[in-house]
Amino acid sequence: MFNKTLLYKRQILKELCFGKALSALDVSIRIEKSLPLTTRILNELVEENILKEIGYASSTGGRRPQTYSLVPGRMYAISVAMDQLVTRVAIIDLQNCNIGFEKKYSLILFQNPNALSSLIKYISDFIKKSGVKKDKILGIGIGAPGFVDVDKGINYTFLENKGQSIPAYIQGALEIPVFMDNDSSLIALTELKLGIARDKKNAMVINLGWGVGLGMIINGKLFRGTNGFAGEFSHIPLFENNKLCGCGKSGCLETETSLLITIKKAKEELSKGRVSSIKTIPGDFEEASNIIINAAKDGDQMALELLSDIAYNLGKGIATLIHIMNPELIVLSGRGASAGDVLLAPIQQAVNKYCIPRLAAYTKIVVSSFSSTAELIGGAALVIENYDGKHSKKIIKKSESSKLVA
Repeated sequence: MFNKTLLYKRQILKELCFGKALSALDVSIRIEKSLPLTTRILNELVEENILKEIGYASSTGGRRPQTYSLVPGRMYAISVAMDQLVTRVAIIDLQNCNIGFEKKYSLILFQNPNALSSLIKYISDFIKKSGVKKDKILGIGIGAPGFVDVDKGINYTFLENKGQSIPAYIQGALEIPVFMDNDSSLIALTELKLGIARDKKNAMVINLGWGVGLGMIINGKLFRGTNGFAGEFSHIPLFENNKLCGCGKSGCLETETSLLITIKKAKEELSKGRVSSIKTIPGDFEEASNIIINAAKDGDQMALELLSDIAYNLGKGIATLIHIMNPELIVLSGRGASAGDVLLAPIQQAVNKYCIPRLAAYTKIVVSSFSSTAELIGGAALVIENYDGKHSKKIIKKSESSKLVA
């Protein structure tokens, strides 16, 4: 028989993740349960040393209510942030969203039939080295590039698994609940839950990296589309440049805006004898992009021009987004967003040129404060988003009536 008390506890813990401090009344409203029931369960969680009382909230005229928060070190998520070249794995304390132990793995996804088995090995090794016991890990949240069908658990671009659910396959190997979403959707989830898009109804979150992804927040919720494929911003055909895109088409936004294009152009400029503080471009794409971004921040003319070019072209794409979606906020995130304010002026210049002024006036464009950590935090947020859902119900058994984090 399904244990309702355990489900209510999960719902409460979900509301208190990421540093939230709430009163019993706040919690009862959020989980839609009576105040006496909520108070009783809160007290049980305090006795189990999963929650703690942290003092009284500000007075609103009556008796000040007691507030509660998670105890640090009791609940964790494993977050996996993947791109086509590099996979990062981190352990995240869900009390305060602190990223603890983190490790980076070189994992090429393109045309790699062993990518999924390698990923499982990396995660397994990581958990052993993290020092965190399995019974404290609520789940594994994975962000991956490509066409990800969240409901079926299939990535139609990478991590081939013969049409079977990738999260189910990994969960079977590691015996921990696993959830997967598109990398750009997870970055948007971070902004929605913890970042600048909190309390925003309509916002677009751009993931600037080896491609140009898009996470869409519509009516205050993450919008994934019919199959989870919404937000393929990279492949809007904006240019007559006869450049082949990775999708097989030509002239896509990605062919003039990605960090890979910036690296390629930097190599070309240096080969022509261009004067720059950058003397050579290493073969490691991650290192190369960091060198160019840091040089631009230090005022290197070549690096500034290269980043300004991709930012201006990105602004053309953003003008299209504004015309279609009329968002109140556009957030620049991902690896490329670490360039910060270097990107904003050329983006705004393009928006001013290509966007109808009345529409552009209502959209604010900002740089994320998370940038390179956004996807990792989004992986933890994905675990929490699913903590009291159908998946959780499947793993609760009679013997788990007092076991909340297994």
